[in-house]
Amino acid sequence: MTHSPSQARYFFNRSRLFFCTAITGCALIAASAHAEETLKTSHFSRKTAAKASSKPRATAPAARRTSLTSSDMEAVTVSSHRVRSHGAQVAITRKTMDQFVEGTNPMQILAQTTPGANFASTDAFGLDTYANTFYLRGFNQTQLGATLDGMPLGTQGFLNTNGVSITQAVIQDDLAGMTVSQGAGALDTFSAQALGGAMSYVSSDPKDKAGGKVSQTFGSYNAFRTYARVDSGILNPTGTKFYASFARTDTNLWKGQGYQSEIQADAKVVQPVGDHGKITAFFGYGNFTQGNYLSLTKNMWEKMGRDTTYLKPDYEKAKLWAYYAQYTDQVPAGYQGTLSNDEIGDYAWDASQLQRSYVSSVTGHFDLLKNVTSDTIAFSNVMSARYGGTNNFVTSPSYGTVSLNPDGTVSGVPMALSMASSNTRRMGFTQKFGIDAPHNNHIETGLWYENNRYIYDSRLYEDYPNDAHNWLSDFKQSQAHNWYADSFNTNTFQFFLQDRWTIMPGMTLLGGFKSLTQTTHGGTKADYTDELIAEGWNAYYRHAANGTLTASAAFLPHFEFDYHFLKHHEFYWDIAENMRAYDYSSQASSGQAWGGLGKDVAGQTAQDVFNASKSKLRPERTWNYVVGYRYDSQIFSGSVDFYHTDYYNRLAAITEGSTSNAYSAFMNVGRESMNGADVQGTIRPVEGLEITNSFSWNDAEYLSHSINYSGASYDIHGKHQVYYPKFMYKANLNYTWRRAMFNFNVNYIGSRPMTYMNDEKIPAYWLASTTLSYNFGKVGFAQNIHTSFGVTNLFNKNYISGVYGAASVNGDDNANLFVGAPREYYGTVSAEF
Repeated sequence: MTHSPSQARYFFNRSRLFFCTAITGCALIAASAHAEETLKTSHFSRKTAAKASSKPRATAPAARRTSLTSSDMEAVTVSSHRVRSHGAQVAITRKTMDQFVEGTNPMQILAQTTPGANFASTDAFGLDTYANTFYLRGFNQTQLGATLDGMPLGTQGFLNTNGVSITQAVIQDDLAGMTVSQGAGALDTFSAQALGGAMSYVSSDPKDKAGGKVSQTFGSYNAFRTYARVDSGILNPTGTKFYASFARTDTNLWKGQGYQSEIQADAKVVQPVGDHGKITAFFGYGNFTQGNYLSLTKNMWEKMGRDTTYLKPDYEKAKLWAYYAQYTDQVPAGYQGTLSNDEIGDYAWDASQLQRSYVSSVTGHFDLLKNVTSDTIAFSNVMSARYGGTNNFVTSPSYGTVSLNPDGTVSGVPMALSMASSNTRRMGFTQKFGIDAPHNNHIETGLWYENNRYIYDSRLYEDYPNDAHNWLSDFKQSQAHNWYADSFNTNTFQFFLQDRWTIMPGMTLLGGFKSLTQTTHGGTKADYTDELIAEGWNAYYRHAANGTLTASAAFLPHFEFDYHFLKHHEFYWDIAENMRAYDYSSQASSGQAWGGLGKDVAGQTAQDVFNASKSKLRPERTWNYVVGYRYDSQIFSGSVDFYHTDYYNRLAAITEGSTSNAYSAFMNVGRESMNGADVQGTIRPVEGLEITNSFSWNDAEYLSHSINYSGASYDIHGKHQVYYPKFMYKANLNYTWRRAMFNFNVNYIGSRPMTYMNDEKIPAYWLASTTLSYNFGKVGFAQNIHTSFGVTNLFNKNYISGVYGAASVNGDDNANLFVGAPREYYGTVSAEF
């Protein structure tokens, strides 16, 4: 992938060892009233390409039981019931979120408390969008819906081509709660990427009483986090109230040089309109900066150890390794038999990313008639970003011919900074109506329209004989050498209609459908590869393509049944069909129809491949089926779910061609089938003590018998889905005694296939964390003076956590694995006033 955070890894992984990440993931979750989200773009590239043609490397069962509502940060309710899960929906309360280190990624909390979910990252807070991996019943965050207060969040994770990550959309402390739809779908979830499930986040409302909160966290690796919030209270007889908040998180990287920094600000205003409506305005600002962690092959992790990372600050070593990677097929002295030539190319000087986002929405809720409600949301999301790092496969031309000197140093500069500048602008609205109709029917209908403009400009900056580029500054366009410029424009329209019929008290049946159409026009607007080659950059072809694709489905049905009986028992099922629109990103990115295509010979250009594929490609679809049972009482809660997914039109980028002249095709590789089950039980034997255990099993298998890869045919029928574990176990113990709280959380993640032939696997691991806290109550003018101490990775496990990008067909030559953070300690003091 060309200028992305870990530029080194993007460019340098063997091009023909990649399938698209699109072929990963399968089955998942269901109905949630407000849920929507996204997709994590699959970027990758590698050394082979560099030498020739390259490719960079929940919805609760009843109508208004669907969403979380909150009047303050401490209380979250689902309808009028005690906070609990319903049907195919799991609810996570603010109380549960407070059991984790402040500022923890909400998806990480979901994964540690929800059966069938798995989250992994390089850092304890889970902020690293490049390395974050989230799966829920086989689908990753690029295939799940996500909403914030009903506003579509679009793509979650790295690059943000058409959305914004939850960690940058809102401060975690300002969330009142969240729900996860684990069923077959949710008609009123506005998303063009969701294949089965959704995450719904609800921000807290301003408090009725004026006040505020401050908290300060300190931790390992010079980590600190500051949070402050001010609530106005009710200001006038009309009920106007607002809050404003600020958070800053800073920490050094736990290995290598660099840091992570995130600055956030939120503001929310609520204005009641008489007795029959209210208008709410929300604004969120996020500014995330980080040095990246190096992605590894399994061999690099095993041979070089947990702490292996970028070569900074050894500049001479960085030049030497870039020379071996770009100009030879050998490895430096001392690394024969330890690292391959490709793995030498994966190491580079540094990599970094910067993402700045602005999210705003205005929501109007009105009771139009006694039995008719209206919910309108107008929203916008503007984002700018820089993704870059050292590229070992281009040469800075101003410093002469590159050669290896007798003393082992390098003349010339066999590397340069690859820096991408991206800009996203999303604008749209949603409109929903709810109608209480005769005969116990509640009808809902609505539509969503959005326009998204995405620009991605790739640039090169020279490194110097004795010094490298600046890390995160001075990237002036006037100093850049443009490589290519991509631009995409997308229009999305979705409509839904559903009726929830209360057959008898406690028994409901939902039926309805949604229509979705998305058209994307764009691709490469300019390509300067030939000019760069003439100037001596040793640039390689970036595979330009341009054109239009439309994904459309007029009728995607959904049926849901929920039955509460004998006071504590619940039985439910979900059935739904879903469609996912086409991905887009840049010409250097495989895993989507516009990127990583073609080879630089007549008749095999990327444009030729795109034109040929356009008539054959079809959007990915799933049929999801879920059936479950839940028992809930004060002493014991238990649930069991079985789910099945049929996956159609599985799209993948398949790399073909020789090592020196690789190209890829984006095509339909057939079907996938998934069966799975989740079992969870919670006991509350004494007051204040709650013990939860869950077990998840997943059997996701590809059904294709013949995949054409590099001129050969591979049979992946019966192979387990890459990157997703077959078994997971979770245990959580929480004990509250008076003002003290103790929490212990442990997760077991089974082995994960890292290739489509399942010949290489990511080892299984256990991961535990613990938190202790005490509330001192009121001291002077301060209230709820609260202290907590948390330990992440309690037993200091050395494990592979996140995975980014496409999987290989076989073998271990794909540097897309991230090592999890070691044991870290965090202490927090907070107070309200």
